[in-house]
Amino acid sequence: MVSTVLVILPIFALIFAGFACRKLGVLGPRSSPELNRFVVYLALPALLFDIMAHTTRRELYQPAFVAVFGLGCLIVFGLTVALRRRGARHLADASIDSLNAAYANTGFIGFPLSLLVFGHASLSAVTIATILTVCVLFALAIILIESALQAERRPAHLLWKVGRSLLRNPLLVAPVLGTLFAASGAQMPASIETFFKLLGGAASPCALVALGLFIAEKRESAQVPDSSSWLLVGLKLIVHPAVTWVLAFKVFSLPPALGHLAVVLAALPTGTGPFMLAEFYQREAVVTSRTILVSTIGSIFTLTLYLYFTGTHVL
Repeated sequence: MVSTVLVILPIFALIFAGFACRKLGVLGPRSSPELNRFVVYLALPALLFDIMAHTTRRELYQPAFVAVFGLGCLIVFGLTVALRRRGARHLADASIDSLNAAYANTGFIGFPLSLLVFGHASLSAVTIATILTVCVLFALAIILIESALQAERRPAHLLWKVGRSLLRNPLLVAPVLGTLFAASGAQMPASIETFFKLLGGAASPCALVALGLFIAEKRESAQVPDSSSWLLVGLKLIVHPAVTWVLAFKVFSLPPALGHLAVVLAALPTGTGPFMLAEFYQREAVVTSRTILVSTIGSIFTLTLYLYFTGTHVL
């Protein structure tokens, strides 16, 4: 157990460092969004491009892994929509809640954790999971929110807005460009490769510190029952990895290391994407921010227990 804790301790130590810096006033109120923008628009895209530029077609072609992780996200997302709609929750808010339950923090925590536990060979699969999360799942939530908020239902207009949003998403554009570069067979100049290595190397630590800064921010309270957040945390930390485990080992029979990687990625806490979406559409965001905080803290224990009882599987 101690060795397992020591493996993931640096991940949460960086989150705590960001949290402490904000609480102590070392970093100001704008540090969280600005550092987050640096990660999303520069560091993480550089890491994704570098990974895909050096990934072979054989490494990228993993249909079973795509099916396991993608179906796991969609099942939990659909289940949460149904549960929240039964409680007369507005479809826009129910969609954001569902994103809270299925949106694993693959970008900020997934990369550094997978690198430490499963090794460098796992990064191509983590990239696939990140694309499925920040693009496919995010697009689904946007479609539902737009459908709920627009009085005039225009499917073509919705598709155009979603498509334009995805084409401007650096977390989608970067790995696509990296894949195209790898397919071209061109040789990357050493100086440019060093640039991507240096910038991409900043992604993981900066992302974790940014997450700690985000959690430490004070937000306006609202009369929202705690049970809403606890339901979403339970769906995220227990139901999501459980569904993914069944798909990985009972339905698609993934190799043990790849199957455990899919489950660990599904067991990650809620990422900041749902909160950004709630803020963008000016929806109630207290449940979301509370879910991110509680799931992040709770994942320390759930991830540790899963890794301990399954062992550390290196690809």
